[in-house]
Amino acid sequence: MTKPLIIGVAGGSGSGKTTVVSTISKTLGANKHLLLQHDSYYRDLKHLPFEERIKHNFDHPASLETELLIRHINALSEGYPIEVPQYDFANHIRKEQTTAVTPKEVILVDGILIFSEPELLELMDVKIFVDTDDDIRLLRRLKRDISERGRSVENVMEQYQKFVRPMHLEFVQPSKRYADVIIPRGGKNKVALDMVLALINEKLSNRE
Repeated sequence: MTKPLIIGVAGGSGSGKTTVVSTISKTLGANKHLLLQHDSYYRDLKHLPFEERIKHNFDHPASLETELLIRHINALSEGYPIEVPQYDFANHIRKEQTTAVTPKEVILVDGILIFSEPELLELMDVKIFVDTDDDIRLLRRLKRDISERGRSVENVMEQYQKFVRPMHLEFVQPSKRYADVIIPRGGKNKVALDMVLALINEKLSNRE
């Protein structure tokens, strides 16, 4: 089996990564790629009371089991299937069930902190950073965390001020320098997206 093309998509929380990843996924097709989300690899906090879990800094690299993600990417690259963790974002614990994933031609890796991890960064063939203004990212995060993760406005704002913004400035924003392509103004930038898709197609053609 030919080693898969590994594409990393990073950027701040609410930057539009999901839109970029979705566009790439639709273009490649389900048979050609698989998606690994760094968020799936949050460390299990079920040993802590819920009151302690909600105080946890989920925007620091240490909150994620990146070493397991790296092992999984290496296993897929060698042709082995993996079991991806499933995370319960409302309760901050890992679910008992996992998701079975088999190797594909392209591996998409999505996460705000993936470029801040040197060993993970080294595995990537194409590195894309989605760059969006802070105020837009905050509004998107508010909407997502309230509707999808069962959080209050107060909780989201407190977490943003205490953890999200400081960690973005310390880890996420500096990691932009490792990107091969930077997409400004988020996932709605059609010109930049077309360039990214052309680059991916070129990389795949060269492998063939």
